[in-house]
Amino acid sequence: MRILIVSDTHRRNENFLRVVDKIGPLDLVVHCGDVEGSEYVISEAAGCPVEIVQGNNDFFSDLPKEKEFMIGGYKVWLTHGHHYYISMNNEMIKQEARAREADIIMCGHTHKPVIDREADLTLINPGSISFPRQENRKPSYILMEIDAKGEAHYTLNYI
Repeated sequence: MRILIVSDTHRRNENFLRVVDKIGPLDLVVHCGDVEGSEYVISEAAGCPVEIVQGNNDFFSDLPKEKEFMIGGYKVWLTHGHHYYISMNNEMIKQEARAREADIIMCGHTHKPVIDREADLTLINPGSISFPRQENRKPSYILMEIDAKGEAHYTLNYI
């Protein structure tokens, strides 16, 4: 199973469209918020099921603020993250994820990529595919793959 995880496109979808064409068929696309009205473009281009939540810039959006769903044997909690002060640190969001008995948190907001694996919890933030803020300022996304044994593997990619 191949899952593309992106965030913070902010209606600048060129890099997203390029990545979808480049990496080929996907089983799922997860967008961690701040699509700013591009839900239809993202969903149509993906060619597979899409999970999207509201970000802090998705004003007047009907998208859900948070979602919980399964990917293989993993319970995923999807949130943009701004309600959990992730710009400060990841402790509050991790505490909430554990209370929800989630295995994986997928979030955005900071525009900085993170793959933080702990024994009981993995936090995934793909950074921004449109407006990166980390040191190298390269647009980023994460490819999650579930192998034949059902184990998740994550690859951080830059454009």
